[in-house]
Formats: sequence, C-alpha cells, structure tokens
Amino acid sequence: MPRNPPVVRTVPALRRAVDALRARKATVALVPTMGALHDGHVSLVRLAKRRARRVVVSIFVNPTQFAPTEDFGSYPRTWKEDLAKLAAEDVDLIWHPEVKAMYPDGFATRIVPEGPATAGLEDRFRPHFFGGVATVVGKLFTQVRPDMAIFGEKDFQQLRVVTQMAADLDLGVKVIGSKTVRERDGLAMSSRNVYLSAEERRVAPVLHRVMKATAGRLRAGEDTAKAMAAGAADITAAGFKLDYLEVRHAATLAPIASLKDGPMRMLVAAKLGTTRLIDNIAV
Repeated sequence: MPRNPPVVRTVPALRRAVDALRARKATVALVPTMGALHDGHVSLVRLAKRRARRVVVSIFVNPTQFAPTEDFGSYPRTWKEDLAKLAAEDVDLIWHPEVKAMYPDGFATRIVPEGPATAGLEDRFRPHFFGGVATVVGKLFTQVRPDMAIFGEKDFQQLRVVTQMAADLDLGVKVIGSKTVRERDGLAMSSRNVYLSAEERRVAPVLHRVMKATAGRLRAGEDTAKAMAAGAADITAAGFKLDYLEVRHAATLAPIASLKDGPMRMLVAAKLGTTRLIDNIAV
C-alpha cells in the first residue's frame, strides 16, 4: 500500500520541507490544484515527475478567484480521495494551507494582470477571476520556489496569464502546459463535471464535437465569421447558454481573422443547466 506523502500547512513548514527536497540540487516541480482530483490532475503529476526530480502538489481552494455568486462554498472537496491519488503517484510533498495561512489578517497586496488577462474571454464574464488567480499563483511560486510549474491546457487563458506573469515578474519558474485530458466521449475532465445531471452529462460532449467540426471548416478555408457563427448556433441549439465561442491567436489571445494571422486557438464557455463548462482546442 502506498505511503501518504508528507503534508504541510504553514509557510515555515513548507520552506523547511522544500529545502530538504532540494538536497543534492534536485529540481522541483509544482502542480497547483484546488483538489477534487481527477485523471486530468494525475496527468499533470505524471508530467511533473518526468520533468523534475521532486514533485510538490498544492491543494488550496482559493477564495479570491470566486465571485460572491459562485460556488466557493460548494466546490467539491475530496481530501481523503485526493490524498490516496497522490500517494499512488508517489509525490514528494503536499502543500495544503488554510485560508488564513495564505491570506492572514491584514493581507493587502494583490497582483492585477493585464495582457492575456484582459482578452475579453473569461475576464468578460468573471472580471474578478484572473486577479485572484495571479495573486494566489504568485504566492505559490514564491512560497515553493519551484523550478517549473505544470498547468493544464483546459484553462487556456489562465495558462497564458500565469505564463506571462512568471515572465514579467522574473519569478524564475518555467510554466509548462499539459494537454487536456478527456472522457471517452470528448468531454474535458473537470472537477465541476460532478454538478451535471445525467441528461446534462449526455449533452455536454457537444461542446467538443462542435469545436472540432468548426475547426475543420476553418482549415478547409471557410470564412472565419461564418464558421464561428454556425458553431455558436449549434451549441445554443443543443441547450447551452453560450458565453463565447472565439478563435484567437494561440500566444497572445488577440482576435484574428484567418489562419494566416498565426497559430489559432478556439475557446468556448457555456452553461448547461447551472454548470459552466469551458474548453479549447488548437486549430
């Protein structure tokens, strides 16, 4: 039976544990998570283990990236199951702080990202989100001081925001994106998928199918606006409330008109019932 990895809950204990991991100049990778781990998270851990000698996984449901109307209180928390998964993957350390360890009384400094954080995608619907993400990830990077950090590509705008922040602030962390892990029917794995009813779960893979079909139309030379409008109509017809279906430059997230403008990424966000799903693919 796998042994549980050490768990630390205060910054001083974390620093001591990471210093010990760095013996003999071992490289350290960080996998930031909010828990409720699934196979997508496991794939991040496995990539981290391939890229570094030591792996630290953080589990922290970050309140500053949730609006008052969002699901902070009900976000899935599955500590025992998470611990078992990480033990099975033989991670070296789990950083599992309380909210007060991350945001002690008097906390008054926040990171306000621009660039990809103001691209008019997630930020248009969740204006609070990337400030909360940048602040907590900035703290995680300075707390753990990893050589690299692994993030999933499913949250593609977040990946671009964190990559930009690490470079702009000279944090010395290489941010590595890992391919989205999907269910057999194409639905991107997400901790929030547990919110879907049985019927909604049946419909949810439509997002990925429409994106693939729309990308095929773009590659075949169809007018971008026409192809995207048809894809949006298909998503709405399936019962989703669409927030956006956009094709953007893969590096900057700037709007582009055609394949000639550079590498493209298609991004989508839509609600199915009360569950908001996001996804993206390369075009």
